[in-house]
Amino acid sequence: MSKNLHLTLACGDYEIIRPLREGLVKADGIDLTFVTNMDSTTRHWRFLRNREFDVAEVSASGYIAAKAAGQDLEAIPVFLHRRFRHGFIFTNTASGIRTPKDLIGRKVGVKSYIVTATLWLRGILEEHYGVPHQSIDWYSQLDEDVDISLPAGVKLSKIDDGKSIEDMLVEGEIDALLHPDIIKPIQARDPRVGRLFNDHEAEEVAYFKRTGIFPIMHVTALKREIVERHPWVAINLYKAFDASRRMAMQRMQNPRIVPLAWYREAWEEQEAILGKDPWVYGLDAQNRTNIETLARYSFEQGLSRRMMKAEDLFLPLDEGRGRGDASRY
Repeated sequence: MSKNLHLTLACGDYEIIRPLREGLVKADGIDLTFVTNMDSTTRHWRFLRNREFDVAEVSASGYIAAKAAGQDLEAIPVFLHRRFRHGFIFTNTASGIRTPKDLIGRKVGVKSYIVTATLWLRGILEEHYGVPHQSIDWYSQLDEDVDISLPAGVKLSKIDDGKSIEDMLVEGEIDALLHPDIIKPIQARDPRVGRLFNDHEAEEVAYFKRTGIFPIMHVTALKREIVERHPWVAINLYKAFDASRRMAMQRMQNPRIVPLAWYREAWEEQEAILGKDPWVYGLDAQNRTNIETLARYSFEQGLSRRMMKAEDLFLPLDEGRGRGDASRY
């Protein structure tokens, strides 16, 4: 019988966790039960509200707000989901919105206000395009993952139960929508809906070249009681996630495993723009800038009560100079 610590892990079913899930990589001293059959929004709510899992991939925005409020959770710098977001600003084509500043004074929907994708977009629109978040009338569909009390000057309304924020965009009840997913009207090529940035990839590449940020969407959080009882868990989990990622990325270099005609060309294009390892974990200079930019947006927009630094958000993983796996022989 195994005497390992048993933990439940809720996360997306990603290629980068496949070696860990299939047992090709093991977390030393830990047996993991994977829970992957739910959408991100549900997983975030169930962990941030109810702590239903021992470890969970959660919204970075929700985690920052919860941590700033003193909630009983911790995180390791394992970032299972990143995504550029310029292509997720959708407009009603009859609204006359052609440039970012055309959003000022308009009705703009969000899935929920605290969603990481929309926090990034509000921050980017304000910092890089001159669109203050207070200049927009916001409309949200879902309850928030974490209780928030927005500052005076922010206009946020909850739409009626049963209404769809995507349908409201199609019908012109709102002028634009910031959303974490490719919305159904775009997938259906509905002519009533378009994107703010027609060439959003060019905007994203320019943003990365300017900032070095490939936006972090999710962090890997743990119940604080797990860490208090078993302080060694954080480092061992981090090492397992990182080994799984590195194994998966090695496998993904083979174009035969992906049914895309120009997959290898896309891989090489990513490498040329973002560098050799854009999915790296840990708190190197780029990841620190990334997460602290999001934390700054959270504080500036009133989602978190205090400005959070990387050290405030993540457990220490230091094993001492000259120690760790590299020193084994």
